[in-house]
Amino acid sequence: MSGAIELGWGQLGIAAALVLVVGTLSILMQLGIGKRMFIASVRAIVQLTLLGAVLAPLFRWGPAWVVGLACLAMVGLAAHEAVRRTSRYYRGARRDAFLSLAIAGGSTALLATAVIVRVDPWWEPRYLIPLLGMILGNGLTGISLGLDRCLQSLDEGRVRLEALLVMGATPREASRPVAQAALRSGLVPILNAMSVVGLVTVPGMMTGQILGGTEPVQAARYQIMVLFLIAAATALGTAGVVLLALRAMFDGEGRLRPERLKRRKL
Repeated sequence: MSGAIELGWGQLGIAAALVLVVGTLSILMQLGIGKRMFIASVRAIVQLTLLGAVLAPLFRWGPAWVVGLACLAMVGLAAHEAVRRTSRYYRGARRDAFLSLAIAGGSTALLATAVIVRVDPWWEPRYLIPLLGMILGNGLTGISLGLDRCLQSLDEGRVRLEALLVMGATPREASRPVAQAALRSGLVPILNAMSVVGLVTVPGMMTGQILGGTEPVQAARYQIMVLFLIAAATALGTAGVVLLALRAMFDGEGRLRPERLKRRKL
C-alpha cells in the first residue's frame, strides 16, 4: 500500500470552509459561539502547523535530552490545561497534576516503546512523542474530571465530612467516598470510548495509520495497545491527583481545611 496522499493549503482551505456551517448555525440559532469557533479554528491551524514544523527536525535529529525536554513541556502543558478546566482549585494543584501526569503518562509511554513495541533506542521521538501525546491528551481529561469532582465534593459535602471527623473517622475514612466518586468520574470517558470503538468509531490513530499505508489488522493492533495505555494512564493519573488533592485539603492533625479551596471566577 502506498503512503498517504499529500494535502496542500488549497485542499485544507476547502476543509476549513466547513467551519462556516458552525458559524451559520450559531447565527440562525443565536448560540453566540461563532467568534469562539473562529478563534478556536485559527488556534488549531497555528498550533498544528507549528507542531509539524517542530516535529520534522526533531524526528530527523533527536538527541535524548531534546526529546526529554519536549516530553516535559508536553506534560507541563497538559497539567496546566487539566487544572484550568476545573471549577475549583487549590494552591499546588498544577504541581500535583504535573506529578500525576508525569508518572502515569511517562511510565505507560516508556512501557510502550521499551517493552511492547521495543523501539531502539527507547526514546526514539517518532514513537515516544506521538504515543505520549495521545496518552496525555486523553489522560488530562480524566484527571480534570476527577479533580473537579473531588474538589466539588469536598466543598459541597464539607458538613458531612467534618461530622465524620468529629465522630472519630480518619481523613482517609471520611474522604474515601469522595475519592471513589472522583475516580469513577475520571474513568468515564475512556470507558465510553472503549465500549464503542470499532462499532461506532474508527479511532484517530488507526485512521492515520491506514491512510499512511499500514495494513488494517496491524493498525488495529496499535490502536488496541494505545487504548490500554490510555486506560492505565488515566486510572493512575486520576488516582494520583485525587489522593494528592485530598492530602492538600487536610492538615497534619487530620482537620479539613476548606479555606484552602478556591472557586474559579466565571
